[in-house]
Amino acid sequence: MYDYYLGGKTNYEKDRAGAEEALKAWPAARSAARANRDFMHRATRALARQGFRQFLDIGTGIPTSPNLHEVAQAACPEARVVYADNDPIVLTHARALLDSTPEGRTEYVEGDITAPESILGDGALTRTLDLAEPVVLSVNAVLHFVPDDRDPYGIVARLLAALSPGSALCLTHVTADIDPAGVGRLVDIYNAKGVPTQARNRADVEKFFTGLDLLEPGVHLAHKWRPENPAVPAQAGTGDTAGVTRLDAVTDGQVSLWAGVGIKPA
Repeated sequence: MYDYYLGGKTNYEKDRAGAEEALKAWPAARSAARANRDFMHRATRALARQGFRQFLDIGTGIPTSPNLHEVAQAACPEARVVYADNDPIVLTHARALLDSTPEGRTEYVEGDITAPESILGDGALTRTLDLAEPVVLSVNAVLHFVPDDRDPYGIVARLLAALSPGSALCLTHVTADIDPAGVGRLVDIYNAKGVPTQARNRADVEKFFTGLDLLEPGVHLAHKWRPENPAVPAQAGTGDTAGVTRLDAVTDGQVSLWAGVGIKPA
């Protein structure tokens, strides 16, 4: 469904039907997905340029180019990237994730974020990443699929505990703070389809960064976190002719994603 929102071609009829149902409930799902993707690109570039050379991306999903490793290795050819997902369909498309620059490396791990050891203990991860050196933990648009009864804060804490000081947490999370009715309908659709989903407010998202040093501008709306182009006053409902809303023309409610990057102190 996420690939479909992004205008990708690697999706199935059932995905398209589900995505269209979600779009009827909350038409902004497409612009939110695009904002999430663009945040990932900006944050990854910023961290690679800051000197990060290792990335662990959990909740990868079906690959839609440019992927995280393409962005990281464009800024730092020797970057090493491990993708992790628990969807067997993603595994069938993993080859698209395993391309790499000659200097760098990419790998794929089949594991579940709600069982951190299934990821951290995988040999492909330990052969690719040196956990004694800083790693960027990327969990974009994932934690809203981990409701409170699955202990999302404990999961993030366990993952960060396995990473060295100087590592980073990069995340986005859906929120009903700005458009409670629209996002509420979207959450209801996902839950009704058997996909546990929970929107969280800004304070709840900030709790994931407890003990970390937040990079400026802190936890912010995804399209406003270090934008690379000057903001243009948004008009509700504007978008390009292909149906993928331009990020210089979206309202805060059409994004409804909190985003942030934090650094684990020494």
